Amino acid sequence: MSSGQYFADDPSVGSDPRPVEIALPDVAFTLTADRGVFSADHLDAGTKFLLLEAPPLTSADAMVLDLGCGWGPIACVAAARAPQAAVWAVDVNERARHLTELNAAAIGAAEQIRVATPESVPADVRFDRILSNPPIRIGKHALHDLMQCWLPRLTPNGCAHLVVQKHLGSDSLASWLRNNGYDVDRIKSRAGFRILEVRPEG
Repeated sequence: MSSGQYFADDPSVGSDPRPVEIALPDVAFTLTADRGVFSADHLDAGTKFLLLEAPPLTSADAMVLDLGCGWGPIACVAAARAPQAAVWAVDVNERARHLTELNAAAIGAAEQIRVATPESVPADVRFDRILSNPPIRIGKHALHDLMQCWLPRLTPNGCAHLVVQKHLGSDSLASWLRNNGYDVDRIKSRAGFRILEVRPEG
């Protein structure tokens, strides 16, 4: 795995932080992104689509997971929309975690957003909602391992909302998830992106 990739533990590419404006109908703030992290200078189209179109967080969403948090746009928006929730932001990338911590502090959510490596999330923590633009480019087998690690940590009534580009395998991922015991619905589709809603079967 190249250490220049956004899914590397410790990116070797030099740091060059820059501000990124988040402007949604209900949330607006400025966060910081950087090289060596996914979508290093803007809010990417897939994540924006997820933030615009995923079903709203509710009071039932007490535990929220941003899986593959990058510089933290999903975690920060989730925290702003659901101040009652504990938001976990998980990434293997050390620079991404640092940026998410900075951004959480910048919006006043440092106590609400818990930034963690995958292995440091306690084994008994369960999530009511998972929101993710998953790292498709890690490869199909690694992606499936990621799903098998985190989707079983949904609560019985919990659900995941995943945004995936059609040409990067959204339909095949949906089929694989169904074959592995999950209820999957494609709830939104636009400009080549799909939002998949994933629930424990039954």
